[in-house]
Amino acid sequence: MQNPVRGRQNLIYRTTENWRPPVFTKGENRLQKIKAAVRRYFDLQAGSVWNDLAAELPKVKGTILDVGCGAQPYRSLLPRDCKYTGIDTIDAKSKFGYEIPDTIYFSGNTWPVETESVDFILCTETLEHILEPSVFLNEMYRCLRPQGRIILTVPFAARWHFVPYDYWRFTPSSLNHLLEKAGFVDIEVYARGNEVTVACYKGMALILSLLFSQPPNKVLVWVPRTIGIITGPVLLILAAIANISLRMGGGEDCLGYTVLGVRGHQKTV
Repeated sequence: MQNPVRGRQNLIYRTTENWRPPVFTKGENRLQKIKAAVRRYFDLQAGSVWNDLAAELPKVKGTILDVGCGAQPYRSLLPRDCKYTGIDTIDAKSKFGYEIPDTIYFSGNTWPVETESVDFILCTETLEHILEPSVFLNEMYRCLRPQGRIILTVPFAARWHFVPYDYWRFTPSSLNHLLEKAGFVDIEVYARGNEVTVACYKGMALILSLLFSQPPNKVLVWVPRTIGIITGPVLLILAAIANISLRMGGGEDCLGYTVLGVRGHQKTV
């Protein structure tokens, strides 16, 4: 009997992606901040994360640990009097394209942070890149002081990205299970966007991939780009609808989830 999937690429051997958005920048000057704001309007994942964090981070106090911080794009939302530390994997540059001077880079599963020394942990769009989420969350628990808080975000309706270092898509049920097992309580999981947002997001992703496509044949590069330019007005319409939809309630199909939790006094056995 003929194998119905034969002829397609075996994706376990895939090591690159056809198009990757540019990495985030720190946004230190006015022009960079304007560019970042424009990007968030069209990059719905980043925009939705920013919206949720902008409502929470200004209220944070004490010692802040930003895990998997990348370019530290959300640091500016924190109060100036907090003590901020950003940490990331030593492979951040080779795998994800990030190398920031004031970031602490480490290898292995143990974070370079003292036990029970942190009041608040920020972790954005990182957990899906962790092969062993339970080990990662145990470290999160270890580093937090009792009653310390976390806010983390994960994608849901998102393409396979940073191939092959993208491993998981979490649901509210799995997030609750993993966090409870790690010892967290008062867990809250909120959807970012809804079915309308996701539909617009997929349409926008298609147009953007055409605009910035990099086909192996350079002669043909303008074929998809021309189509992308022609459909540019559609991109603008979809972006407007999507950003309006983000103000509505979250749906079962969404861009991703924003998760809040508190370190309990002891782990669940």
